Amino acid sequence: MFAIIEIGGQQFKVEKGTKLEVGQLPAKEGSTIEINKVFLLNDNGKITIGTPLIIGAFASAKILEHKKNKKVIVFKMKAKKRYRRTKGHRQCVTKLEIVDVKATGGSTPAKKVINTIVAGSPKSSKIVKKEPATPAKKTTTAKKAATKKPAVKKTATKKTVKKEA
Repeated sequence: MFAIIEIGGQQFKVEKGTKLEVGQLPAKEGSTIEINKVFLLNDNGKITIGTPLIIGAFASAKILEHKKNKKVIVFKMKAKKRYRRTKGHRQCVTKLEIVDVKATGGSTPAKKVINTIVAGSPKSSKIVKKEPATPAKKTTTAKKAATKKPAVKKTATKKTVKKEA
C-alpha cells in the first residue's frame, strides 16, 4: 500500500518504512504524528483519488531527528564594480520514517472522491471529471450610468470694456 501525501507544501510518494526529510516540524524527536493530507491511495491495485483530499485516510510517521542540511554557499558578484559577497546557509529539516498508511472508516464518501479504479481496467488510463460551467456575472451599464453625476459645464462670462477715445 502506498500513498501520495503533502507535508510542508511538498508532495511525497510514501509507503511503510519510507524515510524522508521535510522542512522542520514543531514536534519532539521520537513522537508520532499523523499526516491527513492524502491525495492518492493505492491499496493492492485499488486506487482511490481524492478531490483534492481523501477523507479518513492518513499516514502516521515517527520523527527520527531534527538536524541541519549541508551548507549551501550563496555568492553574489557584480562585474567591474569590485562587489563580492559570500554567505552560507544551512536549512533546518526533520527526518521522518513512515510507520503506517491507512484508510479508516471503510470507503470514502463518493462526493469527495473522483473515481475508484481497479488496476488493469480499461478506464484506468484516463480520469476525466467535468463540472458544470458557472454563469458569468453581468454588469449593467445602466447602473453605472445612473451612479455617475452629470457633468456641469461652467461658462466663463466675458466682460467687455469700452474704450473711450
